[in-house]
Amino acid sequence: MTRRILVLLGLLFLFSVSARAQGEVEVFGGYSYQGLGRLPQGIPGRNLSGVEIAAQYKFADWLGIAGEVDGHFGLPSTPASRSLNILVGPQFCLPNRISPFAQILVGYGHGYTNGIWDNSFAAAIGGGIDLRVAPMLSWRIIEGDDVITRYFGGIEHNPKISTGLVLRF
Repeated sequence: MTRRILVLLGLLFLFSVSARAQGEVEVFGGYSYQGLGRLPQGIPGRNLSGVEIAAQYKFADWLGIAGEVDGHFGLPSTPASRSLNILVGPQFCLPNRISPFAQILVGYGHGYTNGIWDNSFAAAIGGGIDLRVAPMLSWRIIEGDDVITRYFGGIEHNPKISTGLVLRF
């Protein structure tokens, strides 16, 4: 009985959200490139391709909190390399048809190469440009970040470039 009441209250909450709330959530998905720098045992740096998925809740037209998960892979080349970042932080934007934004994200990073893996604090500082192509759809023309990690005993500044689609709800 308690479960049913909680479900009904949850549905009531969802349906009571005002029309003003629409457009406050953005979801991004797309292709991402990351250069993975310092690697152990003299292994040269790697160029990794992957995907990025992000979501943002906007508190105001110009300010929101963003969460991002990106995975990059260097397969099938030898040695195999991968990176995974889970980040969250503020995002600032200038809302318009062409909308530049800047973000500072912090969180967790995981790196793997040649059978060796490491976990690290991770941060990403960067920004990009969104182009609105429809009322609820934008193209993220470019997003560039400096991903800062401490894999394998040293601080790395790894460049990351992404592009894809942004859906607004």
